Amino acid sequence: MSRADDAFAWDGDNDPTLDTGAEHPNEAAAPPASDAVGSAESAPAESAEEPESAADVADEENEESAGEVPAGDVAEPRRMGDVALVALGVLGGVYALWTAGWIATALRMRPLAPDAMLTASLALAIAAPIVWFLTSWILTRRRLPWVRFTALVAGIVVLVPWPFVMLGAVGL
Repeated sequence: MSRADDAFAWDGDNDPTLDTGAEHPNEAAAPPASDAVGSAESAPAESAEEPESAADVADEENEESAGEVPAGDVAEPRRMGDVALVALGVLGGVYALWTAGWIATALRMRPLAPDAMLTASLALAIAAPIVWFLTSWILTRRRLPWVRFTALVAGIVVLVPWPFVMLGAVGL
């Protein structure tokens, strides 16, 4: 290997356990200098050092992984893009604001009527944004990203803390 090609290789690249069966493009393009000179004495020695064929390696891999699930059958989770992560953070922030709005509404309405039904409904209203966010996240885990964002935006529209929005800082 030339010094220029050395930058593209790591120690252990020629490890036979890492062989995928595909030939390295540099090896196929130009044979080593020792092969070009070749003599009758070097031919048997080189054939003894030849790596196993791709079929032999594939057979050994099949024997070793007979009890394992093939990697192609396991669904790997998709990585979210940067824009999707930022959008998810913004939507999560809106849900946190909605929760704070419902808490402020509950604190204002509580002194008006200490009724058990009002207290229970305000507790559910406080928990609703958190529950909606987590439920949307879990139920749309294996769906396309637009489905997840549609569910999250629908929750933002449905769960607006109207008592807080309508009365705001004025109070009751």
